[in-house]
Amino acid sequence: MNYKTVADMNADAHRLAKRLPQDIDLVVGIPRSGLLAANLLCLHLDVPMTDVDGLCEGRLFDTGSRFENRDSFDDFDSVLVVDDSVLTGGQMTETRERLATHEFPFDVSFGAVYISSPGHRYVDYWSEVVRSPRIFEWNILHHTRLEDFCVDIDGVLCRDPTPEENDDGDSYREFLRTVEPNVVPKQRIGWLVTSRLEKYRPETEEWLADKGITYDRLVMMDLPDMETRQERGNYGQYKASVYDSADADLFIESSPKQAAEIRRKTNRPVFCYETNEMLNPSMVGRSRRSVAESVSKLKREPVLFPARTAYRISYRCYHRILRSRKSESR
Repeated sequence: MNYKTVADMNADAHRLAKRLPQDIDLVVGIPRSGLLAANLLCLHLDVPMTDVDGLCEGRLFDTGSRFENRDSFDDFDSVLVVDDSVLTGGQMTETRERLATHEFPFDVSFGAVYISSPGHRYVDYWSEVVRSPRIFEWNILHHTRLEDFCVDIDGVLCRDPTPEENDDGDSYREFLRTVEPNVVPKQRIGWLVTSRLEKYRPETEEWLADKGITYDRLVMMDLPDMETRQERGNYGQYKASVYDSADADLFIESSPKQAAEIRRKTNRPVFCYETNEMLNPSMVGRSRRSVAESVSKLKREPVLFPARTAYRISYRCYHRILRSRKSESR
């Protein structure tokens, strides 16, 4: 799983700024996350900024006294419209088509900090190709692919209980009912995987419904009490077994120790929410899992699987050649 943090974006926006023509007069951000990229770029380039609506309406974002004499577009010669990333090109194409209906008195170019392999078709400038599967710090818990993820509850969706609250009794039930959420994902979650005991399912389901958190499956530990759970101490193994049996692409875990164990036991990517770190499997582990999955697919689809594999390889090679030629011409 390819992962980029806000710090990564800043560094990559800085690298992109060095590659851009020196005559860029204005940076235009495509809402929403494109505004983050545009803000970083305009600071690195030391030029004003606006959004797409502002470009169409001839309106700049306030910049304080730094560009107080540049309150119109009359002196602009070159404008860069930028997004944080281009995956399928849908948003960039829509923006291009909208701007094509305006007759601007300046040149307009398009860019993104990150693009997918075929993304070069939609932009003039980019910093880095980030292949799928990919996800970013600024959208990981609001991503449309949350339905393909396993997500921990305590430490992610809400804080962990204090030792006083974690009494396996009335105080703990009060915590489950009243704890405030850290985040409320707008997208449906595929698997909620928690070390909470099965006997607390009613309180957990009620809290999730009350906070508007939707999901497909809620997996809880089927043990009689907290003492038994602590004696076993197999939290990472338990979550790894759920992840391994689920058709999920990522596990979002709060505990660094458990995150490392889940990654190690499954050879699959795990995101540690506490450390903001993506733990990807080693090359050996990834290869072993890939071979096992390929063998399984070949057994299920002995005719279609080879054909699909050949198409995927040729598709990647084709776009790699086109991207290389475009990079050389920049």
